[in-house]
Amino acid sequence: MKIEDLRPMTEGVAPIKDEERQLRMEKAGRLMVEHQLDALVMEGGSSMFYFTGTSWGLSERTFALVMSARGDLVWVCPAFEEDRARELIRFGDDIRTWEEDENPYRLIGDVFREWGFSTARVGLEERLRFFVYDGIRQQAPQVEYRSADPVTIGCRSIKSPQEIALLQRSNDIAVQAFKATIAQLREGMTKEDFHRDSVAAFRALGVEGGIGANFGEHSALPHGSSKPRTLREGDVVLMDGGCSLQGYKSDITRTIVFGTPNAKQREVWEWEKKAQQAAFAASKPGVSHESIDAAARKVITDAGYGPGYAVPGLPHRTGHGIGLDGHEWTYLVKGNRDPVCPRMCFTNEPTIVIPGEFGIRLEDDMYITEDGVEWFTEPSPAIEEPFRE
Repeated sequence: MKIEDLRPMTEGVAPIKDEERQLRMEKAGRLMVEHQLDALVMEGGSSMFYFTGTSWGLSERTFALVMSARGDLVWVCPAFEEDRARELIRFGDDIRTWEEDENPYRLIGDVFREWGFSTARVGLEERLRFFVYDGIRQQAPQVEYRSADPVTIGCRSIKSPQEIALLQRSNDIAVQAFKATIAQLREGMTKEDFHRDSVAAFRALGVEGGIGANFGEHSALPHGSSKPRTLREGDVVLMDGGCSLQGYKSDITRTIVFGTPNAKQREVWEWEKKAQQAAFAASKPGVSHESIDAAARKVITDAGYGPGYAVPGLPHRTGHGIGLDGHEWTYLVKGNRDPVCPRMCFTNEPTIVIPGEFGIRLEDDMYITEDGVEWFTEPSPAIEEPFRE
């Protein structure tokens, strides 16, 4: 498959409708009541987009959304950005603006007073920056500030059927980009060459994305090395990447050998495949997150690696949630005893690292169903066959 032969794959997938976003905000209100929160504050980012469909970049100029448990919405916006904000905002028309010489946090304090918050509990979205929190706190010191995680994670970690459809297409696109980029592997290329080829492949498929690659001993570093290294015959090639479709991410890893695998590379690859499959087999509604991690880790320990996070072995968790963020709650990791639930979506990516030699990682995304688990992408069949044709 050649990059120039690729065509866009973005047609036919409907965006998230406003009706679904309205239901998300209603659920957020119920969770606020359940967790004794009177309101949430968030900045531009994936949570704001999740609830309202509004995308806004971060800068030193505060643009924020305040959402009450009753469903009231107030936007705080730089005055010179008001026209653009009104173009983008689809829920709520209470937009309060501040001039460059004014304090935006006074406006948020005013909202709290108007809502009768002589005392109240306000949840802060996890990525809200400290200077924004500090500014709000100075204007409304009577308020108790808490984490909004029970609300945002409680909503975002359970995907809707439309979200799962978007994640599926995002993964389908990633598979095609991987295939086309792998076909460009050539002796002497750099990881930068590989990444540029992958970006071109994703763009030809109609999305923005990329794939990182690490060759030989650099594959033993889970996120690669900054040192230059060209591809040579016999190298392990570890490739990790994905794309975004209407905000929804894919995240896939394949590991092959450029040339003919030796006996050790093949053996470790097979143990890695068994570990990935063990995590998949352990996944079903009601089991703890940590038990899925433990299933993969046991295979690797039984192979003589580890234990725990020791290397040679598996130095990180088995997987992470995925959705509007490439890494989001919840995590397949020791200590997370919460049960997994239907429509949670995860990466499944145990790794076997042998420092100074190579690393093998296989990663596919999966989602919990009512009675089990399904892959978004079919796992790699063999070290010589990253994808089934």
